[in-house]
Amino acid sequence: MDSYIVALFLALSSVTTAVLGEKGTSKARSCSDIRQFYSGKGFSLEGVPQSEISGEHLRICPQGYTCCTSDMEDNLAMLSRREMEGLLKEAGRALHTSLAGQYKAFDGYFMELLNQSSTSLHATLMSTWGTLYSQNAPLFSDLYTDLRHYYKGSNINLEEVLNEFWARLLERVFHYANKQYNIGEDYLECVSKQMDTLRPFGDTPREMKLKVTRMFVASRSFVQGLMTSGEAVRKVSQVQLSQECMRAMMKMTYCPHCRGMASARPCANYCANVMKGCLANQADLNSEWRHLADTLIQVANRFEGPTGVDVVVLSLPFRISEAMYTMMDNIEDINSKMFQRCGDLRTGGSSGTTGAEEEVKRARITVEDSLGPSSNTLSGLVSDVIVRLRNMQPYWVSLPTVLCSDRIATGTGAEDKCWNGMSRARYLPEVMGDGLASQINNPEVEMDITKPDMVIRQQIMQLKIMTHRLKNALNGNDVDFQDTSDDGSGSGSGMCADELCSRGPRRDTPPANQPKYYPNPPEDGRAVKASAHCNLPSLSPLVLLALLTMLLLRR
Repeated sequence: MDSYIVALFLALSSVTTAVLGEKGTSKARSCSDIRQFYSGKGFSLEGVPQSEISGEHLRICPQGYTCCTSDMEDNLAMLSRREMEGLLKEAGRALHTSLAGQYKAFDGYFMELLNQSSTSLHATLMSTWGTLYSQNAPLFSDLYTDLRHYYKGSNINLEEVLNEFWARLLERVFHYANKQYNIGEDYLECVSKQMDTLRPFGDTPREMKLKVTRMFVASRSFVQGLMTSGEAVRKVSQVQLSQECMRAMMKMTYCPHCRGMASARPCANYCANVMKGCLANQADLNSEWRHLADTLIQVANRFEGPTGVDVVVLSLPFRISEAMYTMMDNIEDINSKMFQRCGDLRTGGSSGTTGAEEEVKRARITVEDSLGPSSNTLSGLVSDVIVRLRNMQPYWVSLPTVLCSDRIATGTGAEDKCWNGMSRARYLPEVMGDGLASQINNPEVEMDITKPDMVIRQQIMQLKIMTHRLKNALNGNDVDFQDTSDDGSGSGSGMCADELCSRGPRRDTPPANQPKYYPNPPEDGRAVKASAHCNLPSLSPLVLLALLTMLLLRR
């Protein structure tokens, strides 16, 4: 009988110890700490227990004794998601701001070069050509207007712009050199058609077209690449985290508070698995993101040297003026051939000289490239952008490490005292790899690897398309940037930092006598010929993007 009483006493003692909590005290632990913490997060204390309660109701946290009700668990879970999304937006905003700064710096520098070149051309030609320039000033200003529009993304055929400029300039210089004759429009049209055969301006049109086209294609592609990168960061940073991620973030972040372990910090590998699961789709940007950054760096390296931005843009006045002098130096031979091909203007009996040659020779001066100190500025811009592009390459796969860096347990013995999702103890599972496919066995975040995030997949496709265009630009191939954005907002939508989008609308409609704008300019003559033999169905950029995304998902 006595032994029975002793056994019963011991059993009751063990049950009492389990019921009263981990400390084995006769008094349940107070919830004052979490009440203060919970209130500090902006939540009402109504329904919050004063002391620990049984945790069978918990759906995320371990179901031991707890200070959290179901409502508290739900509120803290949603808070953990909002805080995580806020951190992602903050990190994305910092990178977007950096890219926007690079865009603004290069764009401002390039536009200033064009303005400087245009001003130099006006001063040069006004002092050397006088009446010829003043009467035909719109021809030159329209050239710079077209160059600006092309750089900004308007759908202009740049080679056609330059060919049209030289043809019209030939007409004006020929008319100026033969102003003693009555020359009609039909005759001038015939004159312009002799451009390729007579080469009145020497090699300048061909050389200038090659250098200007390559440089403008590269510059426009470069700023478009920065815009596409910034837009990808902005959109991906706004992607909402999944329910599974929310549960994992709650378990890692606030479940220790519910268990009375507010000071417990997550184990490093535990945090890594949670973040890699939550950011699995974002990590899939890594490959195309690196490719784009590498290609942008290659393009940036082209901006210096004898065919760089400064040299090409600032030498335009000198090249154009020298080409005009070349024609005037050979005007007698050019007239002779023109008279043979288009008709002899001398049959009217007018005087054979106008004094134009002597006027030009008296005014002729040496025109030099006005490079000044701008080359140093360009070198600094290129160096800065290359450093920043290299630094941003690992961004998407480094996010888990960055976001865990200030929250994980550190110090001596941290691995054995950290929060592992259940208690203070060592975290045993291995760390998962990067990307969606690597999360199939993630112990912390349930992932359906067959259902990638479509917003992020679209941005991966945008990066791939932009990289392809940049590689074309490296080879000097012109690129059409119309409707490159997946939201259909056109070529100007990529980098919409507030300070960059306040310039007002661009004028896309050319003034009279400007080269024609082509909705879909061919990249070469073959494209024009091909269009005459096949009628393909017209697909919008959004439809094409959807098809490309589907193909990517099947891989």
